[in-house]
Amino acid sequence: MTYKSPLGLLETEIAIKYIKDTFEKELAKALKLVRVSAPLFVVPESGLNDNLNGYERAVRFDVPAVKKEVEIVQSLAKWKRMALAEYGFSENTGLYTDMNAIRRDEELDAIHSVYVDQWDWEKIITRKERTLSYLKKTVKAIYKVLRKIADKVRAKYPVLGVSLPKDITIISAKELEQKYPNLDRKQREDAITKENKAVFIYGIGWPLKDGKSHDGRAADYDDWKLNGDILLWFDVLDRALEISSMGIRVDEKSLYKQLKAKGELHKLSNPYCTAVTENKLPLTIGGGIGQSRLCMFFLKKCHIGEVQASVWPDGMRAEKEKQGVHLL
Repeated sequence: MTYKSPLGLLETEIAIKYIKDTFEKELAKALKLVRVSAPLFVVPESGLNDNLNGYERAVRFDVPAVKKEVEIVQSLAKWKRMALAEYGFSENTGLYTDMNAIRRDEELDAIHSVYVDQWDWEKIITRKERTLSYLKKTVKAIYKVLRKIADKVRAKYPVLGVSLPKDITIISAKELEQKYPNLDRKQREDAITKENKAVFIYGIGWPLKDGKSHDGRAADYDDWKLNGDILLWFDVLDRALEISSMGIRVDEKSLYKQLKAKGELHKLSNPYCTAVTENKLPLTIGGGIGQSRLCMFFLKKCHIGEVQASVWPDGMRAEKEKQGVHLL
């Protein structure tokens, strides 16, 4: 492997701050969002933690002062919706926050870390806006922000030569399966993203023709018909880089259907699901945008450890040092 970071260590740290500050400011403006504080941990019985694909173990610890165990959040998908109701947000406005988490079971590689840092955002919509067209409109608004940041980074750091296509390609998981029937899921993502450079794949959760979903999704936050991932082609690693997972959230009908499909109807009794089924929470759209992934993309880094401080196997760290890759 021949690799040399376009920016040195200190210059990288300055650039990371510039990208993060600029992106969150532009995202908030585009989607009418207000920054709020968010929890690092929640009590398990609240139902607010995200089970992700269902097998990841949340990090737990006891808090003697309250005589309870708490869990480090794995995402804030459900907490954000409850916060919108509690804080009194109005329709077509919302919140964003810095989400920091620990995913202990993550398989560590160039784009995966135990430490998760992302912008979590959520906004209130009307029932009439629970449509594919509204989802696409929001994706295009976010992509417009990404293009604006690409222009700013290119102007500030010409050596990086960052660019994005004018438009983002939007395709369903079913259409992707039809287009590449002989490829597996990740190969399909790579193929479509290499061709179009920026892609949104929607409709993730329900089974495809082979009986399996395009990717795993929890049953109790995204509506599986109205969700998806934003992918950018990343030349440095010659692969598609997922930088955002987002979607219109479940209403009472889609929640029931999805929990039934996963054999998780017992979750209907937890406070969060009860609030959804009783229409006590606003209808929302939201998602997460990876901070380190975004910095990797714009700064042309070959490993996520170049833009965030985490832990890595000794063998990986030694191998990367030989390749000229400095892991923080």
